[in-house]
Amino acid sequence: MTAQSVTELIALDDLLDADEREIRDTVRRFGEEKLRPHVAGWFEDAKLPVRELAGQLGELGLFGMHLTGYGCAGLSATTYGLACQELEAVDSGLRSFVSVQGSLAMFALHAFGSDEHKDEWLPKMAAGEAIGCFGLTEADYGSNPGGMRTNAKRDGDDWVLNGSKMWITNGSVADVAVVWARTDLDEGARGIRGFVIPTDTPGFSAPEITKKMSLRASVTSELVLEDVRLPASAMLPGVQGLKGPLSCLNEARFGIVFGALGAARDCLETALSYAADRDVFDKPLSSYQLTQAKLADMALELGKGQLLAVHLGRRKDRGEIRPEQISVGKLNNVRESIKIARECRTILGANGITLEYPVIRHINNLESVLTYEGTSEMHQLTVGKALTGYDAFR
Repeated sequence: MTAQSVTELIALDDLLDADEREIRDTVRRFGEEKLRPHVAGWFEDAKLPVRELAGQLGELGLFGMHLTGYGCAGLSATTYGLACQELEAVDSGLRSFVSVQGSLAMFALHAFGSDEHKDEWLPKMAAGEAIGCFGLTEADYGSNPGGMRTNAKRDGDDWVLNGSKMWITNGSVADVAVVWARTDLDEGARGIRGFVIPTDTPGFSAPEITKKMSLRASVTSELVLEDVRLPASAMLPGVQGLKGPLSCLNEARFGIVFGALGAARDCLETALSYAADRDVFDKPLSSYQLTQAKLADMALELGKGQLLAVHLGRRKDRGEIRPEQISVGKLNNVRESIKIARECRTILGANGITLEYPVIRHINNLESVLTYEGTSEMHQLTVGKALTGYDAFR
């Protein structure tokens, strides 16, 4: 009997059309040929050649690929998810780069920006000629973004912004930042509005966050706004309140539903290969019952996660997906992916902690994916509210 690949086990390709498989395979080849040979070094050195990669990713059409117009590919949500899975199979930091560019910064401009915002920024961002970031999270306000302290005050026809944002992917290398701030236009969270800030605006700075043990092949920054003066036209006109940033987060979370499984799949494929080649007591490690039980359980959870992801992708393509369903996908698939990665580490033994293999790198990265864009606890409460009708966040 010939060994099957992980995806063959559940015949995942039967659920995908020819175009989806072709694009997925194109991204996979790009990842294997252009990214994987370098990613361990990028992770170890905590340096990513962002500008070089931006051009390559833009040429491949990965930035804002699920958006239409302005140089964007206009592909399906499912296709975008499959691309995210292939990028994260190489490294979560690479998927995060594409996700923040396309599903946060570009989506915000595409959905809520003025014609001038879209015309100025989206074509350049789609091509990888300009890099964007998305400033919502603050040091003391992660799960509760409505409590943000960053504020925007009117001064004549201008807005003046003060405050800071934390854990911002791409911040130090961005050309434009979409930043959310509290205004006096309305009470409470309804007064939160988005602003488009060219990063060369006086008073804007983005010191890089260093000494990370996770997402090291990714640029993470703080955004600092000190009397940043913007014209009235800098405000996103299409939305007010938390609906804007939260809808952007749902776009990015959807990519994670697929993406995290890429990291899990890469770990499982590594463990399968390692166990086949590793002799223990004069026979392959993969021939032992305990090893096969681990592999079978991991393949089962990975397969279930992939089926869930494709199902949610189809619902999103039909315009039927609900926020709590995205929470189901993010909660399950990230949680199971990190379990798979940790179990694979046990199969590799001591070799599992070196960067010669991708497993410990994926484990460290998934620790961030587990908590960013909604912690597991927040997604549990989102699902709980959908089931019971009671809001238990407070």
